[in-house]
This record gives sequence, structure tokens and C-alpha cells, in this order.
Amino acid sequence: MFDTYVTLVGNLLTAPEWRRTTNTSTLVASFRVASTARRFDRDSGRWVDGNSLRVRVTCWRRLAEGVASSVMTGDPVVVVGRLYTRDWVDGEGNNRTSYEVEAVAVGHDLSRGKARFVRTRAAGATSEVDDDEAALRARGESTEPVDSGEAPASYGDSDDLFDDAEFAELSDARPAAAAEEEAPVPV
Repeated sequence: MFDTYVTLVGNLLTAPEWRRTTNTSTLVASFRVASTARRFDRDSGRWVDGNSLRVRVTCWRRLAEGVASSVMTGDPVVVVGRLYTRDWVDGEGNNRTSYEVEAVAVGHDLSRGKARFVRTRAAGATSEVDDDEAALRARGESTEPVDSGEAPASYGDSDDLFDDAEFAELSDARPAAAAEEEAPVPV
């Protein structure tokens, strides 16, 4: 009833990782996003980094398939979803808290590049995971790793759908570090 929805704009820190819930065998993909504020320093005449937020993002079912086959480490993304905290105890007995977003939508940040959308047809159902122990859970349910052969999608699965030479050239030249170097337009 009182879910907190947020929109994150940042870069993927990790490639989507597939996991399977142990009770229901539901597939889930998760990755980490970093969002770093940038501001213009008038004294130095340069853009400088401000505060940073790193969040684990979880995607279920069809969204997980789309994310796993469309994004990779370093990509600029926009994530919309429910923000929550997960409390856990680490191996040394310390109480820890992590911030997580259960995504309802994920897309490339088109202010920093180009993309092409390819609609997928309904297939089978798929489906969430941060830290040492939290990475092994999705919605509180324990999970286990999924072998690459069992994963319903992976990055580049839809590459054969594109004939446009310009798009192929763009998708081949994806420098991970270049996304971090770009400065946002001041508001």
C-alpha cells in the first residue's frame, strides 16, 4: 500500500546475474547500479563528482529476460521500481542494511546514446538478488545459481535481429568507461 517508487539514473556496475528461487524455481536477474551526482565547480571550471548511490536492482520474469539480453556493465540506464531496505547479519555478527530496488521498468538512458527496441513474443516465465548473504535471497526466499545453459536469455541474444549497419557499429563500440566520463547538463 505504501510502496516507495524511485527513478534511478546511473550506470551498471555489474552484469545481470541469473538466480533461481529454491522453493518456486522462479528465475530472477539482478545487477548493481551506481548513480553519481555531478556538479559544475565554477572555481576550477570543471565538472566534479558529488555524492554516490549504489543500489542492487532485481528484475523478475519477462523484465529479467529483457534486461539480461539488453544491458551490460557500464551501460547508462534508467531504472524505475520499488525501493526498500534489507537488514541482515554478516558473517562476523554485524547488523547490516542494504538498499535494493525491485524494478518495474529498466531502459537505456537515451540522453547518452542510441538504442533500438525489439518486441519479444511471450515465451516461458522467468524472474530477484546483494551482499554476501542477501545475494543468495530474493524476496526473502533462498536462491541458487543458474548455469549459463539454463538461463533463458543473455546479452547479445537479439543481435541477429538487427540488419542496420549503423546500429551494429554502435553496439560493437560500447566503452564502459566512456559512460562515466560524460557530464550531465546542468539544471
